[in-house]
Amino acid sequence: MTLLLALRNAAVTFGGTPLWTGVDLALSAGDKACLVGRNGSGKSTILKALAGTIDLDAGERFIQPGIRIAYLAQEPDLSGHATVEDYVIAGLPADRAHDHWRVEAALSAIKLGGNRPTGSLSGGEGRRAAIARAVIGEPDVLLLDEPTNHLDLPTIEWLENELKTWRGALLIISHDRTFLNALAQRSWWIDRGVLRQMDKPFAQFDEWSETILAQEEAERARLDKRIASETTWSRQGISARRKRNQGRLRSLYAMRAERRSQVDRQGVAALGIAEAGRGAVRVIEAEHVSKAFGDTVIVSDFSTRVARGDRIGVIGPNGAGKSSLVKVLTGAERPDSGTVRLGPGVEPAYYDQTRVALDPETTLRDVLLPHGGDHVQVGDQKRHIASYLADFLFDSSRMYSPVKSLSGGERGRLLLAKLFARPSNLLILDEPTNDLDLETLDLLEEVLADFQGTLILVSHDRDFLDRLVTSVIAVEGQGRVTEYVGGYTDYLRQRPAAQAAAPAARSAAAARPAAPKTRTKLSFKDQRELDLLPGRIEALTAEIAQLGDALHDPALYTRDPDGFARKSARLTAAEAEREAAEERWLELASLAEELGGG
Repeated sequence: MTLLLALRNAAVTFGGTPLWTGVDLALSAGDKACLVGRNGSGKSTILKALAGTIDLDAGERFIQPGIRIAYLAQEPDLSGHATVEDYVIAGLPADRAHDHWRVEAALSAIKLGGNRPTGSLSGGEGRRAAIARAVIGEPDVLLLDEPTNHLDLPTIEWLENELKTWRGALLIISHDRTFLNALAQRSWWIDRGVLRQMDKPFAQFDEWSETILAQEEAERARLDKRIASETTWSRQGISARRKRNQGRLRSLYAMRAERRSQVDRQGVAALGIAEAGRGAVRVIEAEHVSKAFGDTVIVSDFSTRVARGDRIGVIGPNGAGKSSLVKVLTGAERPDSGTVRLGPGVEPAYYDQTRVALDPETTLRDVLLPHGGDHVQVGDQKRHIASYLADFLFDSSRMYSPVKSLSGGERGRLLLAKLFARPSNLLILDEPTNDLDLETLDLLEEVLADFQGTLILVSHDRDFLDRLVTSVIAVEGQGRVTEYVGGYTDYLRQRPAAQAAAPAARSAAAARPAAPKTRTKLSFKDQRELDLLPGRIEALTAEIAQLGDALHDPALYTRDPDGFARKSARLTAAEAEREAAEERWLELASLAEELGGG
């Protein structure tokens, strides 16, 4: 295939420190590739070097004469263009400058009016306009830096379908696994300044990268053995010889330096959430809720119950009102009508996609320690701020850096650090995946999977939703809000069937006479069980507390190992019994309300 664009032995340096060196990357006609790596590793800089917007400090850039390159920056600049149409039409090459139908088609696809002033666009709308401008001229090479950030699901799916049939070369930086799985047939991975290439679809990336890391770990183990051997020799040599082998000592020092550099460069995030107590079984109960802002109806007559441990994804187009609905459901906004009740003991923590909680002039230290001191209170533990920042991949030298100096991904990590230090049992995350790299996303997913509380997740990341949530609330616009069981893929399966079946179901229901109610309240046995369960739950809670206190005695195991084993087994059984009792109470209480007997 024809080579279109390449970097050869390229290097870029910032402030005297190489960001990356020896980079070789080539794009040929028809290539569909991705570039992945940790935030700050230099992915965007590679894309800028390919686009020709920055100069290399070493090596060369090759471009096939006569080809057209379109580059979507992570932060598109719409200045200099009065309207969206003016901005998009500038993406047409000179020989197609009069093809206004292309502009109209692109604007229709991204759902933006051409006469909108560019200064009035939100971040997501500006990115949609920038994508339209990038693809409209059908360039030979398309370079996209985080194209799905701040886009809603309909626009992501439109872009994905456009790029599947793209005939030019394509290179994408993205954290959206579903997007990359659908498009990328080759992968470049920049890791600790080294660029590696995999000539396989992105779906195989995890297995490939884990193999490389395992090989490195084995090499580190071999190096540790050599260091131990050489250290023993050096100590013996000091006492045994007046003059040591300086060459061998230099080799030992070099090995130690190499080992230190491996540890330093391999920093791994270690996120964790401070959890509050278990709280109520019923976390949120919303009945016939409606909310509007002026003529814009967010939700109309919506009811739902959220139980402890539920994991709910909230999806919908940008502007449909997802964040507003979540604020209503969690008590941050009052509904216009209907009722919302939060259970006793519910401790919410909120991650705001706009990150308004971060003052750009404040330092990282002041964000985590607004009242001073050196230790962050994380649940019932105190952590030194340097250690806690390291868990979120921040070097201690950046402790006094202002928030405004951070990248988008770094701001996201800092806000997660602030959020996770606060004990909570109801976690509300509004677009937490924006700007985060794949490694941090994977770790965040693991932390949320282990979280014992209730999770409400607003996201456009389909893979993230599928891996975490057990039900989906779809905000569909014009007040329509519908709840579906399962993840995003399950929602897709249910949605067309539900839409097709609804008219037929309504017609059938209207045609047949209403069936008489055969049951209007709980049976005597069920009502009796419902009345007794709160006492049972309270007794089990007291027993669990008593067992926990006994097992905290460090001398118990030594003094009475059989008693320790019995108490441990009973604690496990009591916790399971309480969980079953609470679930049964929730089931009976819900049934009683449905039958009108609650």
